Amino acid sequence: MIGVGDMVLLEPLNEDTFINNLKKRFDHSEIYTYIGSVVISLNPYRSLPIYSPEKVEEYRNRNFYELSPHIFALSDEAYRSLRDQDKDQCILITGESGAGKTEASKLVMSYVAAVCGKGAEVNQVKEQLLQSNPVLEAFGNAKTVRNDNSSRFGKYMDIEFDFKGDPLGGVISNYLLEKSRVVKQPRGERNFHIFYQILSGGSEDLLCKLKLERDFSRYNYLGLDSARVNGVDDAANFRTVRNAMQIVGFMDHETQSVFEVVAAVLKLGNIEFKPESRVNGLDESKIKDKNELKEICELTGIDQSVLERAFSFRTVEAKQEKVSTTLNVAQAQTKVRKKVMGVLDIYGFEIFEENSFEQFIINYCNEKLQQIFIELTLKEEQEEYIREGIEWTHIEYFNNAIICDLIENNQTGILAMLDEECLRPGTVTDDTFLEKLNQICATHQHFESRMSKCSRFLNDTSLPHCCFRIQHYAGKVMYQVEGFVDKNNDLLYRDLSQAMWKANHSLIKDLFPEGNPAKINLKRPPTAGSQFKASVATLMKNLQTKNPNYIRCIKPNDKKAAHIFNDALVCHQVRYLGLLENVRVRRAGYAFRQPYEPCLERYKMLCKQTWPHWRGPARDGVKVLFNDLEIPEEEYSFGRSKIFIRNPRTLFKLEDLRKQRLEDLATLIQKIYRGWKCRTHFLLMKKSQIVIASWYRRYAQQKKYQKIKSSAIVVQSYIRGWKARKLLRELKHQKRCNKAVTTIAAYWHGTQVRREYRKFFRANAGKKISEFILQKIIQKYFLEMKTKMPSLSPVDKNWPARPYLFLDSTHNELKRIFHLWRCKKYRDQFTDQQKLVYEEKLEASELFKDKKALYPASVGQPFQGAYLEISKNPKYKKLKDAVDEKIIIAEVVNKINRANGKATSRIFLLTNSNVLLADQKSGNIKSEVPLGDVTKVSMSSQNDGFFAVHLKEGSGAAGKGDFLFSSDHLIEMATKLYRTTLSQTKQKLNIEISDEFLVQFRQDKVCVKFIQGNQRNGNVPTCKRKNNRLLEVAVP
Repeated sequence: MIGVGDMVLLEPLNEDTFINNLKKRFDHSEIYTYIGSVVISLNPYRSLPIYSPEKVEEYRNRNFYELSPHIFALSDEAYRSLRDQDKDQCILITGESGAGKTEASKLVMSYVAAVCGKGAEVNQVKEQLLQSNPVLEAFGNAKTVRNDNSSRFGKYMDIEFDFKGDPLGGVISNYLLEKSRVVKQPRGERNFHIFYQILSGGSEDLLCKLKLERDFSRYNYLGLDSARVNGVDDAANFRTVRNAMQIVGFMDHETQSVFEVVAAVLKLGNIEFKPESRVNGLDESKIKDKNELKEICELTGIDQSVLERAFSFRTVEAKQEKVSTTLNVAQAQTKVRKKVMGVLDIYGFEIFEENSFEQFIINYCNEKLQQIFIELTLKEEQEEYIREGIEWTHIEYFNNAIICDLIENNQTGILAMLDEECLRPGTVTDDTFLEKLNQICATHQHFESRMSKCSRFLNDTSLPHCCFRIQHYAGKVMYQVEGFVDKNNDLLYRDLSQAMWKANHSLIKDLFPEGNPAKINLKRPPTAGSQFKASVATLMKNLQTKNPNYIRCIKPNDKKAAHIFNDALVCHQVRYLGLLENVRVRRAGYAFRQPYEPCLERYKMLCKQTWPHWRGPARDGVKVLFNDLEIPEEEYSFGRSKIFIRNPRTLFKLEDLRKQRLEDLATLIQKIYRGWKCRTHFLLMKKSQIVIASWYRRYAQQKKYQKIKSSAIVVQSYIRGWKARKLLRELKHQKRCNKAVTTIAAYWHGTQVRREYRKFFRANAGKKISEFILQKIIQKYFLEMKTKMPSLSPVDKNWPARPYLFLDSTHNELKRIFHLWRCKKYRDQFTDQQKLVYEEKLEASELFKDKKALYPASVGQPFQGAYLEISKNPKYKKLKDAVDEKIIIAEVVNKINRANGKATSRIFLLTNSNVLLADQKSGNIKSEVPLGDVTKVSMSSQNDGFFAVHLKEGSGAAGKGDFLFSSDHLIEMATKLYRTTLSQTKQKLNIEISDEFLVQFRQDKVCVKFIQGNQRNGNVPTCKRKNNRLLEVAVP
């Protein structure tokens, strides 16, 4: 073992050897050391491999001093004392902030959960107890300058067990949550973990529902200088918290409600107020930007006007001091007495640069815990020795009762004076409170103030005028008096609580029951200080009813770094915790004491004279027992009502002897029971043998009788069977004879009938059979066709295969009729406009399909006709006024010049009786050709848009000759011109498709020839005048 595991055995004992022993063990990763049954725990600031399941099994059901010091040893001792001796236990974990108290409480709970019973219900309770820690830490812990996971509240958990030692449930009490941290954090510290976890780990969908953004800088309540902590994964912790809430018992909608409240609190920090003056001259406040207020109201279900009014006239401050939650309601409500183990993890002693009301309350609680430690380990133990008449030399120690009295005295205590100031009428400020302290506490040796009557602090420049200083057991702490009165009042104005109660949010409504107008209470609520004082008193009373087990946590350095041991810092903690005095008391005293009656009852089986019953006084019985066991007299002493055992090893020896004796007694009980069981079994076997023998003899006689009887029956059955078979043969012969006669007669009559009707049967039977078969085949054919019919789409060419060759014509006729029928069904769906469009498309197909290369590209393009919106465009107003008829086509075309083959843009208009050409810029009509004068339209078979309109010779429009155009909608224009001419003149317009055709230009005929060639300007056809008789069009 490294160093000395139990400080009681340390030689020589002084402060230096004490610190050196702790340092030596700390340097070798031995962070636990004993002072008797008290465990000293040094925070290693790193993970150590000493908490594995193998370690749990190693310390399970082992004596306290049997293995090296460990927190598991104390946990096992407390659990076994609770389970075996029916003693309620409490584990008090104390120390400074950052000393590792929260981690120690987790280790205690995890060990108890690991060693207690199994089963589905028990495992559920254990899981709930363990998973309560992440939830409480998320909402109650925060990063401080001393600790990355500092508890900003006190937690006391009572774990209830049944008679077997299996957990039934628990009650968790919270003390003084540091509510001011929500709105303000010191430099280098963070707000509560839950705010950072929900922003880092929440899904995009969740943040959208909560109206939050992932950026920390968007929220005034989150300090940015330490928003990220090294080694802390807020996103992973958020997933752990959500899972823990589900295990503890939160329903999904309840979890969502909690997160909505968290989001609303975050958004409250972004609300800013601006001053305004009312008509009557009074000042009031207004909210600058109401977007955040609107989102808060949407989250909480509060009417925006109600909440805005409450904010504008009142100041919001959180409330509620103590919350108790049962983890297993059905079991916690039962009236059967249960065993209880309490685990106390409360905030450590705090000394900051700026200490306010919260630090004052926290340090007061630590004073009370130190006091109960003194009373139970130093004062009470020494007083018990004197009370029991044990020879004892008194050991001096510092009793902090005087400091507790300075704070909590009902008349002159600081808390009493603070409450008196809060309740006093008139002007009450923090300065008046400090003046009162200076008047009443000036002479107290642990109170310091520059404004007090005590002249020794008048020139103390380290003590400002607005502060006072208290000399605590852990050192001097200076408190700034600013904010003491307001924080102690902790008022929540009625109009704001009523606004919260009106919310359509179930959780917020439950948090503000005082807002119910039906439950208005005009009585002033108790102050925060008085509530906490009462809570601490209840806690102390609860702890005093249980057997205490101590874990004293020590912080090795202020840097939160591993492998650093600051001797001065550790020495300071050892001094104010009174650990040296504790060692001296343990070394001079007795490790174990117990009243005579339970001691004799527990160990009486170790002596024949006291087993199984002792008739005399219990003290005499214990004396006889110890003399019989030959225990040295220096190892124990007899008090007035108790036996005192000096060395724990003596107690362990008694326990080992008792365990061995119990095994021997169990063996004796087993032997007697087995003898009785064997004798009883023998007598039962003997009686059973007689019964079995009598039953067997009866059975044998019955068997013999049944055998003789069955033999007689067999003989009788054989004789009867022979007679029956003989009769059966005779009957069968007679039946065969009768059947043969009938058969011969039937065949004879059949022959006669066939001879008479043979001729008639041969002439008609074949025809009837063929008609029947043909009818059945046709019937089957039609029934199968019913199930194999193709779809109703006219383009679907599928048709069932012909089953029989003779049905070929019928099959084809049915196919034709069906196709005509579904085409009619398809056509019936068309409107008149659609029919016109399809008729034009059909006409275009008949004119140009497989003739014009441009045609396939036009099939998918609808014919629009009016490509120029002449009626809507004011540019063409003059042209619109000049045309009275309905315009069928309005399109811009390129008119080819007769002289050089160049193109000029013209508007091509087709009406019911004319073809019009107009200038594109001015809209003036250049040419007007009646449809009766159009004789022919010529075009090439190439992929181009050139076409020529031939005019009747001698007509008025033919003076300048034919027209040659180029258009992007050639197929549509030619089709509509063809249909309109046919409708107007009742004659079909000639459409000529040829790569060479003649065009009449004035008096000359020019040949237009289309050739394949490479184009300089892409895929656009070009026209060029070769000579007076030839126009050449190059098509790509």
